[in-house]
Amino acid sequence: MSSKEKGYTRTLALMVTSAAIGGTLQYGYNLAIMNAPTIFIQNFINETLQERWGIQLEVYEVTLIWTVIVSIFSLGGFVGALVAGPMSIRFGRKKTMLLNNVFLLSSSLLALLSRTAKSFEMIIISRILVGINAGISMNVQPMYFGESAPKHLRGAVSLSSAVFTSFGVVLGQVVGLRELLGSESCWQYLLASNAIPGIIQLLTLPWFPESPRYLLIDCGDKEACLQALRHLRGCDVSNAELDEILEEQNETKGERAKRPWDLFCDRSVRWQLISVAVLSSAMQLCGNDSIYFYASYVFQEAGVSAELIQYVTIGTGMCEFSTCILCHIVNWMPYLSMACLFSYILSFGMGPAGVTGILPTEIFNQTARPAAYMIAGSLMWLNLFVVGMIFPFLVSGLGQYCFVPFGAVCILSAVYILMVLPETKGKTLPMINREFYQLNYRGEENVDFEGKQAHYQLGEIYHSTAL
Repeated sequence: MSSKEKGYTRTLALMVTSAAIGGTLQYGYNLAIMNAPTIFIQNFINETLQERWGIQLEVYEVTLIWTVIVSIFSLGGFVGALVAGPMSIRFGRKKTMLLNNVFLLSSSLLALLSRTAKSFEMIIISRILVGINAGISMNVQPMYFGESAPKHLRGAVSLSSAVFTSFGVVLGQVVGLRELLGSESCWQYLLASNAIPGIIQLLTLPWFPESPRYLLIDCGDKEACLQALRHLRGCDVSNAELDEILEEQNETKGERAKRPWDLFCDRSVRWQLISVAVLSSAMQLCGNDSIYFYASYVFQEAGVSAELIQYVTIGTGMCEFSTCILCHIVNWMPYLSMACLFSYILSFGMGPAGVTGILPTEIFNQTARPAAYMIAGSLMWLNLFVVGMIFPFLVSGLGQYCFVPFGAVCILSAVYILMVLPETKGKTLPMINREFYQLNYRGEENVDFEGKQAHYQLGEIYHSTAL
């Protein structure tokens, strides 16, 4: 690797770290930190209601309130997914991620003060706000990465969103140990600790440029696009990379940014939309993230001793983290169950965790991408909410068979991917669009495929020197 290549790889890596540490890392972190203080917050709920109104809740009532506190994060994420598209169009990818920290810091303040104020309702509001933060970052960050990376690094850079998500899970599990912030006296600090990555992002991300594609295609600012590319690459920009951006600009010339309902009416993106809807839903309906919400319940049912549960839980996060980076009774019965659970998470890390988040970047063009992320993100968060609400009751009702429904979802998703989704590796965005064009208009003899493809020919837009 030449010194120039090392230079732009280093700059790109620093940009990715800055964006992700206050972005998708927050999603994984806020999934994981709610597991450690389960008992303490449940006791806090009981004590608060008893002090206010002299009410002693039944066990199932406490469980229900606790489930709401945990799952309301998903509804906040749903709201965040809906506003992420308009915000990314209005403010740009980078500014949206910076503004997103307003929700995060407000959430941290509420969580920190909830114990002093003797209000579990503040925890609920805090979880909604941090969910909005996660919903925005889960949509905008992959867009920013996919639009900023060169073609040969786009997959690796986009996959880093999943790496930081899983790292956030591990970090949350470690910080939540009783020896650190997972004790009865420190749980409010644990819930507020997510402010630290957000502050790091606020201090570092302003030093990096906006998405070059956004600057040229959405803003029409050629000079700013060139400056951003030079900053990210650390050298002069190749004609081939400029031609690819110009090709996409030519494809979308004269089009306004699409809204979600526009995609439902547009036949040319029918199978792209179906694909992101199926895979975004399957990502949560496979049940993986519910393990992080309710790891204590799962391992308790498996027979793992209470003293070991918090340490065993870290293993679930390490499984996904390691695979996202690599990508490629009887007294021993509880540990066999534990090993099966780890294997389940390993397969998740090697597949949907790394791919699903970046899929809309690769199969939708610039005008449709924000709307596609709104739809994909909304489905992901709604399904996470559903799974989060029913999972404790599923464990109680089905016992050792609680993951059978999730297994069925995994099999059906694999069949869909095998039969429908084309390979995107090593292809430019217009090339991928051409494959989906043939899929969307399959069987129609009167459709001029060649004429449609001529729309993308480099000869029509080979004007990179004009920049």
